[in-house]
Amino acid sequence: MEQSKKNQFIHGVKRGFPIALGYLPVSFTFGLMAVNGGLPLWLTVFISLTNLTSAGQFAGTSLILSGASYLEVTLTTFVINIRYMLMSLSLSQKLDKNISLAKRLVFGFGITDETFSVASAEPGRLTNEYMLGLISTPILGWSLGTLLGGLICSSLPEALSSAMGIALYGMFIAIIVPPAVSSRPVLTIILVSVAATLLLRYLPVFSFISDGFRAIIATIIGASFGAYFYPVKEESTDD
Repeated sequence: MEQSKKNQFIHGVKRGFPIALGYLPVSFTFGLMAVNGGLPLWLTVFISLTNLTSAGQFAGTSLILSGASYLEVTLTTFVINIRYMLMSLSLSQKLDKNISLAKRLVFGFGITDETFSVASAEPGRLTNEYMLGLISTPILGWSLGTLLGGLICSSLPEALSSAMGIALYGMFIAIIVPPAVSSRPVLTIILVSVAATLLLRYLPVFSFISDGFRAIIATIIGASFGAYFYPVKEESTDD
């Protein structure tokens, strides 16, 4: 029995290892951005250890660095990360029935787009040991990349570390361009979101709206537009 639990944990670690490798360059960029923006290294790593939210983490930290209010940071990260709630609820149906609520909450913390996809594709019930192995490796990879990025930024000359901030914009461009090129709906939603952001930014009537709330409103507009005009069709299954 103990050997079986060990094997399940190792299997989870192996499944999470490629995810951890993929997280390294992204979290490295986050470490550069946060430390370059003025956050201490220990706080930057602490954010990664306690979040694991990728886009939400970037957005929230950017708002913190720009001096946004607590409400703006809270609402922005909530809107961006709300999908994880749906993923956790869906994945809970595959968990072993004997897994306690406390352990389920721990697994919910480790749910990302990638771990959700891997766990969903796993045949059969998901055991406690498998889930621990699956989420532990990406958490370590994300935190290690953040640490390395922060350390390197701290050791670079000020002019060079400031220039490294452009890596963040390069990363976002690399994320959105491939799907935008291959999918017309994605491209349209991106253009709608950009248009909403520009209108909120430059029209005098919206000048009272802060940067944080502009991001929230533009996100909701883009997501609502996509949900209405490009709904995902459910696959029909024959009984």
